[in-house]
Amino acid sequence: MTTSFGARLRAAMDERGPLCVGIDPHAGLLAEWGLRDDVEGLRRFALTAVEAVAPHAAAVKPQSAFYERFGSAGVAVLEGVVAAARAAGTLVVMDAKRGDIGSTSQAYADAYLDPASPLGSDAVTVSPFLGFGSLDPFVDAARRHGGGLFVLALTSNAEGPEVQHARLEDGSTVAGRVLDHLRRLNAGADPLGSFGAVVGATIGETEEDLAFHGPILAPGYGAQGGTAADVRRIFGPAAANVLASSSRGVLRRGPDAAALRDAVRAANDELAALRP
Repeated sequence: MTTSFGARLRAAMDERGPLCVGIDPHAGLLAEWGLRDDVEGLRRFALTAVEAVAPHAAAVKPQSAFYERFGSAGVAVLEGVVAAARAAGTLVVMDAKRGDIGSTSQAYADAYLDPASPLGSDAVTVSPFLGFGSLDPFVDAARRHGGGLFVLALTSNAEGPEVQHARLEDGSTVAGRVLDHLRRLNAGADPLGSFGAVVGATIGETEEDLAFHGPILAPGYGAQGGTAADVRRIFGPAAANVLASSSRGVLRRGPDAAALRDAVRAANDELAALRP
């Protein structure tokens, strides 16, 4: 039987630390590395970064949009990133934020969670805002392949509260309802459920119960201002399940591989107090 994503993530975080490195080759970072904003620059950036950080991070998180903007050649680079991370024994969280219904949702699930797919990853980010039931194909695929989901719940963008803080008929928020669904999906999992939430490391205070026995992907740590102290304050008892995500805070140290590696180690040291 395939080991669940939750169990693999728990082991990786305990062994390496709770840092996830975003492999996000946006144009500004390519320029900082002295690379052209083209497919060859993309390839050199992405593969240098993943080869340097993957052996030292619990997970890497490529943002698919930065590859898709170059068309099929860029997607081929993304496939290479997935393969290189897997070869290094690192979990891959595909940051695609997909969300649709029916057969389209199933096709996305097959693309990102089936190990036979060139883009097959350990987990994928998804949007529940067409109704949580629209994610059923992703849930089924995750269970079938031992994969995981990170469902948008409490994001740190300024527009997020318009939807996520909206009140439902029972007085709960949309975000709270999403977390309740995740709590149900993770019931009985050991040591950690495979169905996680995306909760920004810079959201400030929240009334929501973040103890849903699943992992929490927390973007915003590092260059965007989130600190280990913020993670402990925001997430409380659930802080041990937080996979803190940093992109620019690590990648701006490149292209020197040793500097990238040291940035990952320093972040894991800062986050060490969050370990169970």
